[in-house]
Amino acid sequence: MVSSIDDLTINLLASVIAGTAVWVFQRLRRRRREERRRRFFGLSDRAECVIVAPRHASAPTTHSVHRLDVAAIVEVATLARECGADVALKVQGQGVAFDTEFDTATEFCIGGPDGNARMGAHLATFVPGAAMERYEDVGEKLTLRVGDEEFPREPGVSEFVLLAKVDTGRRGRPTFLVCGQTAVTNRAAARYLADHYRALTSRHGLDGQFCLVLEVVRPTAYGHRVVRERGDYTEVAFARPS
Repeated sequence: MVSSIDDLTINLLASVIAGTAVWVFQRLRRRRREERRRRFFGLSDRAECVIVAPRHASAPTTHSVHRLDVAAIVEVATLARECGADVALKVQGQGVAFDTEFDTATEFCIGGPDGNARMGAHLATFVPGAAMERYEDVGEKLTLRVGDEEFPREPGVSEFVLLAKVDTGRRGRPTFLVCGQTAVTNRAAARYLADHYRALTSRHGLDGQFCLVLEVVRPTAYGHRVVRERGDYTEVAFARPS
C-alpha cells in the first residue's frame, strides 16, 4: 500500500514537472516570437508608430480617406498595438512636410504618390528603382515600374501594389511602404504583411530591407483576398539607375 502511494506521488510530481516544463517552454517560445516580430517591425512597448494615410482622391476635402484605405490602416494599427506601440495617424495632403516628432518613429506609409505626396518622396529617396505613374497622366491604366519590369493595371482584373521595408537610418525604426494602384491593393498588401512577416523574416532577416510586387487578382470579385507575389525586387529596387 505504501509502495503504491509512493508510486502515485512520484507520478504526480513527474506530471507536474513535465507540465511546468512545457508551460515554461511555450511561454519562452511565445516571448521569443513576439520579440522577433517587434524587432522586424521596429516596434516595442510605448514606441512611436506613425501611419501616413493617403487622401481620398475624389473626396471634396483634403483630409478624407477611402474606406478601404481605412481598412488598411486598421490592419497596420492592430499589428502595431499588438507590439505595444503608440500609434499616431497622419493624413497626407499635397505637402511633403512632416512633423519633427516622428523622425525616430517606425512609419507605415500607405497609398500611391497621387494621394500621398510623402510616398512619392520616399520612392525617389530610398527606392529609386521603383516608380508609379500619376493618374492625371495615364488615367485608370496606372503602371507600377520596378527595375525593367512594368505592371500595368487592368481595372477589376489585375491590380498591383509595391510592398517594401526601408532602412532610413533611424536607429532600428524602419519605414514600410504600401504603394498600391488602388485602395483595395493597399488593403491587400497590409493584410499580406501582417500574415507573412515570418516568411519575410526568414527570407530577408529581422533587419533587412525588401521590396515585393504583389498582384491582387480580380478585386471586383474577390476584393483583397486573392493575392499573388509577382516577384521579389529587392536587389533592383534599392539600386539607383545608372
